[in-house]
Amino acid sequence: MNHDPRESDEGAQAPQNANSLEAASTPLAEPADPAAARIRIVLVGTQHPGNIGSAARAMKTMGLSRLILAAPEKAPDRDSYALAAGADDVLAAAAIVPDLAAAVADCHFVLGCTARSRRIALEQFDPRRAAALCDARARAGGEVALVFGRERTGLENEELQLCHAAVHIPANPAYSSLNLAAAVQVLSYELRMAALAAAGGEGEAGERREPPASHAQMEGFFGQLGQALDAIDFHKGRVPEAAMHKLRRLFLRAELDEREVRLLRGVLADVERTAMLAGFRR
Repeated sequence: MNHDPRESDEGAQAPQNANSLEAASTPLAEPADPAAARIRIVLVGTQHPGNIGSAARAMKTMGLSRLILAAPEKAPDRDSYALAAGADDVLAAAAIVPDLAAAVADCHFVLGCTARSRRIALEQFDPRRAAALCDARARAGGEVALVFGRERTGLENEELQLCHAAVHIPANPAYSSLNLAAAVQVLSYELRMAALAAAGGEGEAGERREPPASHAQMEGFFGQLGQALDAIDFHKGRVPEAAMHKLRRLFLRAELDEREVRLLRGVLADVERTAMLAGFRR
């Protein structure tokens, strides 16, 4: 994603007094739809403050209000507010957090917007399908994040590993240079259409007896899973990352709820305890 050449870096300052994530979690006057209030747009490592303002404008036109800035190179400035074009409330309420992990720690569903690549070990959706899934998760009570990377380089592999799946905008392959704010606009529009469809009784939301597991809960589970596999020498000298990537994808597809995660972590605790009592050695 390339930045808009109209944007200026003059007067831009490094982030200092960041808003808290809790403050940004408080819905603004928009949106009236409770599901939209549970969907956040996360911009990672934004290089040009003007793009932040343009993204806020794109969001507000489609009824979204929660903007999170993960480690932006520069804080929002006067260019940001100029390009926000009236979406000042979205911009003012934006939280600045140190990294993507902090931005999505309480989320239940995280999608990373990225170019299509066979090297990305994630299920990939087009914007329409991604928006339907996000809207359904939000209507089921989950916190949802749509993540956008740096203008020049996008999301890093380590950041994509924090996502449940990827979103690819099928732009013209002969000229696929898409501005960051334009990408936010495309996904925000699809979210709006998914919300309107749900309001008409065509949504995909289903009822759950238990809240879906949060991103932080899933990461805790994956950490314990890795320890348990090490305790029983599951990898047997092989590089553990390949198996863990496959297991992550498997469990993320399962859409575990909080009770299921607790059950699995109890199983893993018994596995580790049994391995210790048996004097298992790698």
